[in-house]
Amino acid sequence: MQGDEVLYEVRSGTARLTLNREASRNSLDAGTIGLMDAALDSALADDTVRAVCITGIGDRVFCSGADLGSALAGGDPSEGPRRYALLLRRILDFPKPVVARVNGHCMGGGLGLMLACDLAFAREGIRIGTPEVKVGLFPMMVAPLLLRAVPRQRAMEMMLTGEPVDAVEAQRIGLVSRVVPSAEFDTTVDSVLAAICANAPVAIRMGRQAIREVEGGKPGTLLELMSGKLLDLLQTEDAAEGLTAFLEKRPPKWKGR
Repeated sequence: MQGDEVLYEVRSGTARLTLNREASRNSLDAGTIGLMDAALDSALADDTVRAVCITGIGDRVFCSGADLGSALAGGDPSEGPRRYALLLRRILDFPKPVVARVNGHCMGGGLGLMLACDLAFAREGIRIGTPEVKVGLFPMMVAPLLLRAVPRQRAMEMMLTGEPVDAVEAQRIGLVSRVVPSAEFDTTVDSVLAAICANAPVAIRMGRQAIREVEGGKPGTLLELMSGKLLDLLQTEDAAEGLTAFLEKRPPKWKGR
């Protein structure tokens, strides 16, 4: 259901959204984001769905973030950042609990996708990071979610160096709820989802709404601001050079403009 690049199924009260772009490291482009949004529509309309689980196909990559190839393909440069920001905000505000099943490496925009969820379970051995600075960009829309999840100094180190952390460190600093051995991963995620689905849906819906109000709704508002900041950055020569160098598999030659 939904489309070849986003698989959708409902099982035991949980709607499972699976990024199905293994050849592209489960990256996100405008079409994939549209399919995810449509899948969320289906989950919202289905009264049998009590929770949503977001994951990626295979066991190597949960989501590698933006499809950098499509970013250079022309068209409106604001479309990708705008749609990505809206997707994150929708997950943040979704009326039903959303759990990230982080089955593989999680990078860039994939980290934003993970952090927008209520809970994130990581398989042992994976790495999580924000490598955007290595290609002349910056994790603008990820930053508000990262800064609310981990201490500022640690968040800044990740964003300024572009270096990833392993799953154990990710749990220690609060990026993920739990790290689970591979042999126990699916059983653990399924048991948590079953526990959520067994609880009162009205209490969960109202409780999550109250928590968003306590948090002030800042992440959602900031996502729109930061998508504009990313668009400004995409107009620079360094951003164009970073993306081109990445696709050509060579070191970038920064110009500082």
